[in-house]
Order: sequence, then structure tokens, then C-alpha cells
Amino acid sequence: MKRFVFLTILCLSACSSLPTSSEYIARGNGYLKDGKKQQAIDAYNKAVVLNPKNQEAYEGRATAYFYNGQYAAAAKDFEQILKENPYRFPVYTAYASTLAAQGNFQSALELLNQAVQLRPQSAETYFARAGVLFMLGHYELAVADYTRTLQIRPSADVFRARAIAYQQWGKPEQAKQDFEMAQNPKLPRYLNDYAAMD
Repeated sequence: MKRFVFLTILCLSACSSLPTSSEYIARGNGYLKDGKKQQAIDAYNKAVVLNPKNQEAYEGRATAYFYNGQYAAAAKDFEQILKENPYRFPVYTAYASTLAAQGNFQSALELLNQAVQLRPQSAETYFARAGVLFMLGHYELAVADYTRTLQIRPSADVFRARAIAYQQWGKPEQAKQDFEMAQNPKLPRYLNDYAAMD
């Protein structure tokens, strides 16, 4: 009996020192932050094996795949996340970016349309959708989404992007005004420079 208790205690202490899914996610996040994409993918793979239901592990791995140029693998993970939880909002823009990187702009647009329905006050979603509309050559619609982005969260990069869309649309005066606005030192430079994110 004493031997059984000793072995049980020994096993429990050994098992408690094994990394958990969350610990592998933390490692993956650190690797990704340091630009070590393949090591991040390996860590997220271990997190998924330990807990196949951990959406954070899939999201981290998808992000690492994306930055590693493995768009098909990233898309598969993002799709898996949304299948399990269609309300995991940040995944929509990430997945749409992955589709756009593959040249699948129409599917990216459909996904971003869903995201706008889900959260109509997200500046990032309008900004992403404007970029996809621009790539599809729908400059007027892109301008409308850039304008909506500016209403929610003005920044220099959005004015610059809208200026380019105005140029492509054949509106040089509006483009000139937006390029001037983009130089305003009082404006945040980038959309994500705001402390309060969606």
C-alpha cells in the first residue's frame, strides 16, 4: 500500500511539471513575438494536441501560419474556429486577410460582410473591407467604408488609404484633401494606435 501511495505521489508530481496547453500557447505567443514562426507553430501544435478544443491554440497557430506564408493552413484553422464559435469576432478579419492574401477577395468580402453584421461599430472591420473592395476595383464602395472607419476612429493611415481610393476613383481634389489630412500631426498615425480597441 505504501508503495502504491508513493508511486501515485511520484506520478502526480511528475505530471504536474508537464506543460499544459495554456503554457504551450504562452510559449507560442512568445516565439511569434520574437519572429520565430516555425517554433511558434510547433508550440501551438503541442497545445492543440493537449487540448483539441482550445480555440486560442488554433487562433495562435493560424496567426503563425499566416505570418509564415502558409495561408491554406491558416485558413483551415480560422475556419475551424468560426465553425466552433461564430461569435469569436477578431477571427473574421484575420481569416479575411488570409483569404485576401490567397487572392480570394470575393470570399474575404463575404466574410467581412458577416463581421459588419456581427459588430457594426468595428473600425478594423470597415478598414479591412475597404481594402478588399479596393482590390476588387470597387473604389466608390471602398471610399464609403474608409469614411465609415474615419467616423469611428480617425487616423492618418485611413486618410491615406481613402486618398488612394479617391485617386483610383478619379476624384483628385478629394484625394489631395485626404493626403493633406494624413499629414496632421494631431491624428494618430495608425488605426491601432488607439488605446481603446473594439
